[in-house]
Amino acid sequence: MPETSGITTGTGAPGDARAAATFRLSVIVPMYNEAQSADAFFEALLPVCRSVTDRFEIVCVDDGSSDGTMACLTGWAAREPAIRVLSFTRNFGKEAALTAAIDHCDGDAVVSIDADLQMRPEVIPDMVAAWREGWDVVAATRADRATDSSRRAFFSRHFYRFFNRIADTAIPPETGDFRLLDRAVIAALRTLPERNRFMKGLFAWVGFRVTTITYDHKERHAGDSKFNPWKLWNFALDGITSFSTWPLRMWSYLGFAVAGAAFLYGGFIILKTLVVGEDVPGYASLITVTLFLGGVQLISLGVLGEYIGRIMIETKHRPLYLVRERRGFDEGEAE
Repeated sequence: MPETSGITTGTGAPGDARAAATFRLSVIVPMYNEAQSADAFFEALLPVCRSVTDRFEIVCVDDGSSDGTMACLTGWAAREPAIRVLSFTRNFGKEAALTAAIDHCDGDAVVSIDADLQMRPEVIPDMVAAWREGWDVVAATRADRATDSSRRAFFSRHFYRFFNRIADTAIPPETGDFRLLDRAVIAALRTLPERNRFMKGLFAWVGFRVTTITYDHKERHAGDSKFNPWKLWNFALDGITSFSTWPLRMWSYLGFAVAGAAFLYGGFIILKTLVVGEDVPGYASLITVTLFLGGVQLISLGVLGEYIGRIMIETKHRPLYLVRERRGFDEGEAE
């Protein structure tokens, strides 16, 4: 039998769960300092889940919150058997929280959603309907960015355009982590071992049959966004360096361009000296060229450093997250 470097994923009998009268729905929710929104979130989400199927679970991951998020989750888990809770030992980040929820869910269809109620739970039935039609991934796309500041909307829009121009795998514009994933997609995501995780890119990289639905993005129910401009910049760098080598290739092209310009300028100086005679070059032009080349070299070293730093993190093989407490999971379930 021929060898292959790929991994085969699938559910054995495609469409069985979609066609069944009842199926298992998992809703996965990363949470960080969402104590103010948690009650309203569950009050909105639980009726929607019950309207879709009587077999569902809500897997919540407390990402090292410093407010009362875990206490609120513990109270809800005690009242609602469908709610399951993982608590991290510290804040590992949203991508790690999403990964932990994916590792611990067991639904036929899995919906990822935030707890701030900007992503509307009432969209879930439409996502399930599209999944039953045969789509493996149903991504919810924002109708507009009216809830964002003009600066954030501008940079988000242009990030998607820039990313899709340079990356090997394109991601749908205006699409966040609100999406439904078939269990075959979940199985594929569990095989991806990298520590530097850009989940929007990973969702796109695994492929499968993808469709999108449009929804109106709401204002946050309470609190502020956990992503400040600095975190968003680092998040964008993680996405670009995870899915494209274009920044490295760009400096090779720039190097050839600078070398070509220097060669042409050198030829011009030689020709001028032979025809007109030798003159004394100015200090200003010399220092300008020196500083320009020094800046180019430092920037290129910085780009190399970004990639080398990520290689170092990958080679350490540290776990992506550590779980301090589990609520609602059966003993011996997958870690």
